[in-house]
Amino acid sequence: MHCRAFRIVVGAVLAVVLLGTVPGTGHAEPTPPNLKPIPEEIIRGLDDVIPAPAIPKLTRIPQRSRAPGYDHATLELRDAVLPDPIGDAMFDHWPAGLEKRQNGDVLATRDITRTTGFLMTVPLRHATMLKYRSTDTHGQPIYGTATVVEPRAPWKGPGPRPILVNNLPINGLGVECTSGYTLTHGWHDKSNQTDLFPPTTQLALARGYAVIVPDHEGPRQAYAEPTLAGHVVLDAIRAAAKFAPQRYARSRVAVTGYSGGAIATDGTAKVIGEYAPDLVPRVVGAALGGVPADFRLLAAAMNRNVATGVMLAGVLGIARENPEILTLANNAGTLLATSTFKNSCGSDYGLAGPFQLPAQILSKDRDPFGSEVAERIYRKTTMPDAASAVPMYIYHGTHEIWIPAQGARNLYAQQCRLGANAVYREVPGEHLSAAVIAYPEAMGWLDARLRGEPAESECRR
Repeated sequence: MHCRAFRIVVGAVLAVVLLGTVPGTGHAEPTPPNLKPIPEEIIRGLDDVIPAPAIPKLTRIPQRSRAPGYDHATLELRDAVLPDPIGDAMFDHWPAGLEKRQNGDVLATRDITRTTGFLMTVPLRHATMLKYRSTDTHGQPIYGTATVVEPRAPWKGPGPRPILVNNLPINGLGVECTSGYTLTHGWHDKSNQTDLFPPTTQLALARGYAVIVPDHEGPRQAYAEPTLAGHVVLDAIRAAAKFAPQRYARSRVAVTGYSGGAIATDGTAKVIGEYAPDLVPRVVGAALGGVPADFRLLAAAMNRNVATGVMLAGVLGIARENPEILTLANNAGTLLATSTFKNSCGSDYGLAGPFQLPAQILSKDRDPFGSEVAERIYRKTTMPDAASAVPMYIYHGTHEIWIPAQGARNLYAQQCRLGANAVYREVPGEHLSAAVIAYPEAMGWLDARLRGEPAESECRR
């Protein structure tokens, strides 16, 4: 019955993959071939042969899935694409009365010194998991989790013990992908090797700093969403101060992150002035490397090649905070978003890369990358008018393949134009080698800030 439609779909997909796509729709700049619209036959044919997945009907939208301005069906779909619970209330449970709490209020604590200490190379005084109140991109109350780690050795420098916030690249859609889950439950098959290398947490502890490791994707695992990440990170700093004010309420704080962690660090620097002005005097700098700063550039670099699986994970992560994206999905896209893909970590969704199919085949819109929804998301995630209220140190590899250096250059130019205090360093290498090559200078810059040395901007005025 569906043989003809199936042949249409297969033929059209092969044509897209091998020959490129149909002409663009008149964007101001030429549309890269892999982002151009696809033939209508694919849109119609895929929904002919792939049935719509069953989305559970909900009498009442649960707290985790609510958002103002969306209809009931969209929020049902949002609920269906959120990660599955893992059986640990610290990560799963949405506390009652969040709307009555203040950002950074501590909701629960857990001593995880034993499991965290096993993964560190520095004797620890304590490691504590904090659960605290934060706010999502719609202004709605959520909770966040973060681990506060303090070395056993006393701080011998001036003033209170400094704090380094290490935004590790979680790069995952499931709760088990988070750094906090690993630090709580021990190393496991979904842990990210970047939790331990480069050894930023260990080096910071060895230098006498306390370290905060936020689960910056938030409770919905909104991978790659910078504003949400910024809120969660800033409220982790507030939560640490409320948890132990005598130790953490007056400390200098620096924030760092690479790759997926750089998204969180970028978001932190850009939202702090409006979201957490109380922290601006304490946060002395933000260092971010390999930063995915422009999602339009990322789509052009990652679609229809071995990085497509990573890009699709990012799209789903952002859609969890922006449910309008979900309404663009066809049956195939909805089936993927509600499958076990929604719990996957980097090593899992990377397996989708070898198929090298265009992401357009997952959309009802023949031109999803040029749609009004996409344009809003590009702008929202780039935050083109948001100046960092704290000094920024931006670094990147010249020979990046999947995260083009032009995005980091544009970020630096943007921040200079907006009057921010910024430095840019570009080193030879691609994503992995650049992280190693640029690491010593980035750590040196952070150390100087935490010692109280003022940052000098290199923007031309």
